Amino acid sequence: MSRNRAWRRHSITVAGRKTGASLEPQFRAALKEIATERGLSVAALVTGVNADRGNANLSSAIRVFVLRYYQDQLSALRQQSWNA
Repeated sequence: MSRNRAWRRHSITVAGRKTGASLEPQFRAALKEIATERGLSVAALVTGVNADRGNANLSSAIRVFVLRYYQDQLSALRQQSWNA
């Protein structure tokens, strides 16, 4: 029996080493969006996330990175509206 999962495992090269990350489609799309905005490949962006992840697994570190990115965007918008 096949189970429909909300996440998928994606292969990626991080710092020259092939690895994988299990991400929901929404997090994968957000990661691509952030990479495009920064003019980076997804692999380059994830290499940076990997360097900063500490003891967290890569999938969790990516999710936290994406969450913080959008939290920062929201904070910047709120700050702009308060200064207007």
